[in-house]
Amino acid sequence: QVQLVESGGGLVQAGGSLRLSCSASGGSFSTYAMAWFRQAPGKEREMVAFISPSGDSTYYPDSVKGRFTISRDDAKNTVYLQMNSLKPEDTAVYRCAAQTGRAGIWGAWGQGTQITVSS
Repeated sequence: QVQLVESGGGLVQAGGSLRLSCSASGGSFSTYAMAWFRQAPGKEREMVAFISPSGDSTYYPDSVKGRFTISRDDAKNTVYLQMNSLKPEDTAVYRCAAQTGRAGIWGAWGQGTQITVSS
């Protein structure tokens, strides 16, 4: 099974930028669609970025579109989330996930990293 570990979280001022990394070990990274999710207290988990195995397709919800960019480096078994123009409402725990089986099923998750955006 694949294991995922996030890094790069922390505290940043509104308007600032942050880059998250998600490193995979085991499994077959290049065959997995990858995504970043976030969850803030009292709110539902939200997918904020998706990337296909080939990297040809990406998805962002309107809440982050134009500000966040997902990318992957299969040679490093790593997926990234570049976050620009951060807002206080971006504050959440961010987790990466791998689609390791059937479509729509996120079979592996990272432990999560806290992003706090101060105003």
